[in-house]
Amino acid sequence: MKAIEIYQKQFLAYLKDYATVREPKTLYAPIQYILNLGGKRLRPVLTLMTADCFDGDVDQALDAALAVEVFHNFSLVHDDIMDAAPLRRGHQTVHEKWDLNTGILSGDAMLIMAYQLFESYPPETFQNLAKLFSKTALEVCEGQQYDIDFETRDEVSILDYLKMIEYKTAVLVAAAMKMGAIIAGASEDDQNRCYEFGKNLGIAFQLQDDYLDAFGNPETFGKQVGGDIIENKKTYLYLKALEFSSENDKQQLKHLFSSENNDLEGKVEIVKQIFTVSGAAEATKKAITSYTKKAFEVLQVITISNKNKQILQDFGTQLMTRDV
Repeated sequence: MKAIEIYQKQFLAYLKDYATVREPKTLYAPIQYILNLGGKRLRPVLTLMTADCFDGDVDQALDAALAVEVFHNFSLVHDDIMDAAPLRRGHQTVHEKWDLNTGILSGDAMLIMAYQLFESYPPETFQNLAKLFSKTALEVCEGQQYDIDFETRDEVSILDYLKMIEYKTAVLVAAAMKMGAIIAGASEDDQNRCYEFGKNLGIAFQLQDDYLDAFGNPETFGKQVGGDIIENKKTYLYLKALEFSSENDKQQLKHLFSSENNDLEGKVEIVKQIFTVSGAAEATKKAITSYTKKAFEVLQVITISNKNKQILQDFGTQLMTRDV
């Protein structure tokens, strides 16, 4: 296997050739914009890495990797519209730079473009990839709806929340890895193990994202720090704070998440203080560690070389210690 940076470089070169402006420019310029904004490229790199783990042709995995990345960015364009988010990766979101209608239509086009990228594969591989992709895309939509529903629901359990982030985030990481295994011709058992590894890593990744949303550095995080608090999102941090807080802090937290507040900066600081004092921040860190460990346990039974296992484990460790 190659170093992670080599997969990234290979993917970015492929993406550069793909993300060119076509006609009409008003449809395709926003697509080029969001695809070129940067980001961690976690999912496509995992597709390439997984194919390579099983001695598959990494070049053959590029279209699937690109499909995953195009779909992921489609979901971000529409999520940003729903969240009325002003920033994505430190830049204006598509609907802010253009307008709502452009964001909706360009996002729709990206979903179709993602499916088109599977057309380069032989029939059986195409069928397996498209079937997995359709299942995953629908689950991502379900996860997004759960996320929206939770904003107005009075009671959300930890299990409810974990199911939501599994669907909204983790299943796409899982599918990205399984696609690499499918393309490389891995056994069905190993394909499913790759999926489980990716799913647990994806849950840990989202919990880390939740933590950084509250406690990250705005200069490196690339999104509005405290955005989840401003939007009254019932994250793992929030739910654990309700579980651990004193009655006074619990009532204050519920009040802050249920009322209009003009002092958003003050709200964010008070909530962050409750997250810390209650022990919710520390509990979230422990959950991140726990799901990362689950991923690594699954990794040990995948039938690849120990060297390749170590590379995937190092990648997972790096993700869980990030500040962006």
